[in-house]
Amino acid sequence: MTQRKALFFDIDGTIWNMKNEIPESTVRAIRALREKGHLTFLCSGRSRAFIQEPKLFDIGFDGVISGCGTMIEYHGKTVSYKKLDVNLVEHTIRTVRKYGMRPILEGREYLYMDDEEFAADNYGKKVKSEVDGRLRTIAGEWGRWEISKLSCVTENADLEGCFSELETEYDFIVHDDVAVVEFVPKGFHKGTGIARVCDMLDIDISDTFAFGDSANDIGMIRHAGIGIAMGNGTDAVKNAADYVTTAMMEDGIWNACRHFKLI
Repeated sequence: MTQRKALFFDIDGTIWNMKNEIPESTVRAIRALREKGHLTFLCSGRSRAFIQEPKLFDIGFDGVISGCGTMIEYHGKTVSYKKLDVNLVEHTIRTVRKYGMRPILEGREYLYMDDEEFAADNYGKKVKSEVDGRLRTIAGEWGRWEISKLSCVTENADLEGCFSELETEYDFIVHDDVAVVEFVPKGFHKGTGIARVCDMLDIDISDTFAFGDSANDIGMIRHAGIGIAMGNGTDAVKNAADYVTTAMMEDGIWNACRHFKLI
């Protein structure tokens, strides 16, 4: 019998594209993995409130690592959650705004953003279109937020000044292609989420595979037994990976799973 493996998949640029289109070969690959007895997990920088699309869960996953490792679910049960202190969140909001950033607070139930800051912003529009009823305003819920991380739009912002004030509390993941920075609490990233899952399920890290395409995937790409970069991924991810597959829309997940004889 094949040794059971655990596979971890980023969402954006790995499972689906900017239009939320999922290749049929990806669906077949993940279902075939589970039929072989392997475990499959979503592993996303998105907070749990931002992972709601039914067609994702219709594929069939054993669990979800969300918010860059700040929340872990297994078979529908929350097993780990890092909640940021409200006083820290308030200080962070004031600080990022001082340096010209526009924040989106990310929690397991809700996202929080102020409409006037994102009136003509494509990233803000995408967030609002996907979150639907799980969106609240920062001002309207002042002091009542429940979040594990945040993201900021950084056009014309002073990143260095902001980072110097907040570097003791957060690690920063910079996405230059969309002018967004993720603020993740120290000690958390997708790789630490994988490590916690392995500890929980008694899986050796050598029996794990991680698939990703962008900056916030590097931690898990390096941490997993085998790190796989999508062909459409950034050069940084490809350089960190053990293997580079074809692009997502060119059957990248299917081809990698076949290459490693997982299906």
